[in-house]
Amino acid sequence: MAEKAIITRVHTSPLALDAAEWNALLAQQGHVTPFMRHEYLAALHTSDSAVPATGWHARYLTLEQEGRLVAACPLYLKEHSYGEYVFDWAWARAYQEHGLHYYPKALIAVPFTPVPGTRLLARDEFARTALLRAVVAWCKEQSLSSLHLLFGSDEDMAASRNVGLMQRTTVQFHWNNLAPDGGKFRDFEHFLGALTQDKRKKIRQEQRRVRDAGVRFRWVRGTDIAAADWEFFYRCYERTYLEHGNPPYLSRTFFERMAQDMPDAWLLFIAERGGQAIATSLIAINADPSSAGGQNVLNFPSPTAYGRYWGALERVDSLHFDACYYQPLAWCIAHGLGAFEGGAQGEHKMARALMPVATHSAHWLAHPAFADAVERFLEREDAGMAAYVEELRAHTPFRTATRPAPNP
Repeated sequence: MAEKAIITRVHTSPLALDAAEWNALLAQQGHVTPFMRHEYLAALHTSDSAVPATGWHARYLTLEQEGRLVAACPLYLKEHSYGEYVFDWAWARAYQEHGLHYYPKALIAVPFTPVPGTRLLARDEFARTALLRAVVAWCKEQSLSSLHLLFGSDEDMAASRNVGLMQRTTVQFHWNNLAPDGGKFRDFEHFLGALTQDKRKKIRQEQRRVRDAGVRFRWVRGTDIAAADWEFFYRCYERTYLEHGNPPYLSRTFFERMAQDMPDAWLLFIAERGGQAIATSLIAINADPSSAGGQNVLNFPSPTAYGRYWGALERVDSLHFDACYYQPLAWCIAHGLGAFEGGAQGEHKMARALMPVATHSAHWLAHPAFADAVERFLEREDAGMAAYVEELRAHTPFRTATRPAPNP
């Protein structure tokens, strides 16, 4: 009997998709993160963070068979390249210099979220490739300049090769809870003992400066994060952006939705001095959320923490490093998490024992000549990136030179 036809649909909002069906498909993927949960994507939309007014036009594409969702991805039309963290500004300028329009372009990504993970949700490899072929076909129908899949999983990259997309490698810095003996670190001191003397001394000096300034930390997780804590966090988060001359990407309403719809995914560190909160860092978690009181939560397979946002109302020497790295790493060790991802860019993270790992994106350009030029550029860039990563890894902060790299 012939297999039932697959129906392609394009949706102008994540709210048009059934949350339970989306999350059930997400749970089947090989690299699950909380940022692909329907609640997270919906909050970006309902909070006016990733909407047409900010240059993000949702066009979620789905494949359905016999009324069931078999593949789906978050797809956006973009009028700019802000909030992506895989930079193509030079490509856009080249188009403009030749009298061509680069924008709008199509983007498969989680807005403002440079975290590697599955982007092409699918029941199997065939459906994943079919989904990406459908996206490229839609881009051609819309006469778009290009399609970009950012921070994809290994399975996403395999589908991209099947469809003929060009691939690009960038670098992030991640920490693995892996002691030299192959087990997990027992505590933060055990972790420090695995570092070279200079790195260990530097971390202890930085933490001492924070303590000597009278700063102490507390952490709250999940439903224990009070409304006042969320409000203080947003003050700090907003100030960080404004100090750099930009409005924040995410609105206060977005974090209110996070507190309401997926509190299990968040861990908040608050730095206090003299009984007053002065700084904070927000960490996302995909570990078992049972201790945080989460309900109806996906079964995330790999316990990982993600450094996301930080801000301070007062300046204290080394406070950023303690709030964003040392406190989260100590928490991960104490709670048995396997990894901490430090976000986009930042060689300085190696001094805090976050090691370089490759992250991947895939690209399709409609214009043949530009596609050829970009492909040659990416070949050169990839070779340079590989050499760069090897050079970084040669300067490991760990005493054991044979220690396994976090990721191949």
